[in-house]
Amino acid sequence: MELDLAKEQLPSTQSKVNEHTPDHINQQIERETEASVNYFKRQGEHDIQERIKELDCEWDTERLLEVNMASIAFVSSLLAVRANRKWALLAGASSAILIQQALQGWTPAIALFRQMGIRTVDEINREKKALQNLLNKPE
Repeated sequence: MELDLAKEQLPSTQSKVNEHTPDHINQQIERETEASVNYFKRQGEHDIQERIKELDCEWDTERLLEVNMASIAFVSSLLAVRANRKWALLAGASSAILIQQALQGWTPAIALFRQMGIRTVDEINREKKALQNLLNKPE
């Protein structure tokens, strides 16, 4: 029972990111993914494998948020020590954004990333799976 309550309180990042992203952006990302898969349907095995390698290296919304907020926290902490203690507030704010992401699965920064076309790990994995299916498809 306790585990069920925890699941309800901590939504999956994928569902929250998609819920808080305007439909036209979700649909654009989906269209671009479908277009990529359709393009690779006409390509050779080597090209498909190269694309899968690219997808393995593609940064998703979570990674981008974590790196950006950690970088802000790090730099503002240095500035707080070296220049002015008020910079510590920025470190605290970036930490709060990471906590919000962990608990709610969404932050305003994610909305900006989505507008830039940054995909979630599930969206990247869907393209990867579709490409892997192309490799396993009998000719």
